[in-house]
Amino acid sequence: MIWWTEALLVGALGGLAGVQVVLRRLSFFTMALTHASFPGVVAAAILGVNIYLGGAVAGAVVAIGVAALSRRQGQNTSAATGVLLAGGFALGVGLVATRDGFAVNLSEFLVGSIVTVTDRDVATTAVVLAAVALVLTLSARPLLFGGFDPEGARAFGVRVKGVDLLFLLTLEVVVVTVVPAVGTIQAVALLVAPAATARLLTDRLALLTPLATALGMASGVVGLAVSTRWNVAAGAAITLSATSMLLVALAWRRIRPAGRAARSRPGSAAPRAAAG
Repeated sequence: MIWWTEALLVGALGGLAGVQVVLRRLSFFTMALTHASFPGVVAAAILGVNIYLGGAVAGAVVAIGVAALSRRQGQNTSAATGVLLAGGFALGVGLVATRDGFAVNLSEFLVGSIVTVTDRDVATTAVVLAAVALVLTLSARPLLFGGFDPEGARAFGVRVKGVDLLFLLTLEVVVVTVVPAVGTIQAVALLVAPAATARLLTDRLALLTPLATALGMASGVVGLAVSTRWNVAAGAAITLSATSMLLVALAWRRIRPAGRAARSRPGSAAPRAAAG
């Protein structure tokens, strides 16, 4: 029962946070967070402290670094993210090389193991889900305004950089929370695929978040069911379920050109969200 609860919670968390990832086009940054957490994990293991705390600290450093570097004249977020991703992962590899046989102990962090989660993990995920939902609800307007029209948001007094940093740090908390279930390598799929699927199915922002959350939960449950039925790694099965839903949505859009044409005719509802 505890596995199914965790699968539902991490799926909901991935779908909820993933909406902003897709709308703000932060898929690459999310991948960078999952990989750049690696040196923090290695350092924490060497020091004998909680490896997830180490991953969270490393990810927070990356988030703050990206926010700082992207402010520099002529420096965009993608370039800053790429530099920190490569440097952080290289640091982690270098630290691993200093300890013989050390990499084996980190395999669970890299690929996840939902069947080993505890009641404490489930409680933590539930608390994080509630906290992230509250943060995203309270900052919904500045997040949306700053994401689509940063200059206009600044003109209206929105502290765009502060809002961006708040979301990046929130995203790092989400990444670390889903790691026990799917691992750092596969976490990006759970954070992007449900929201990207929902974006293909609706143009309405009011429907996008609940649909992405539902799809994330479905990915978790279906993936865990496949894992228990065919003895497949749970993290991989959850990730593949989320990816499969995205592929099905893409195929559905391709075979329904008439629906897209109807929405584009005068008098039809205009798209309410930008492409992710």
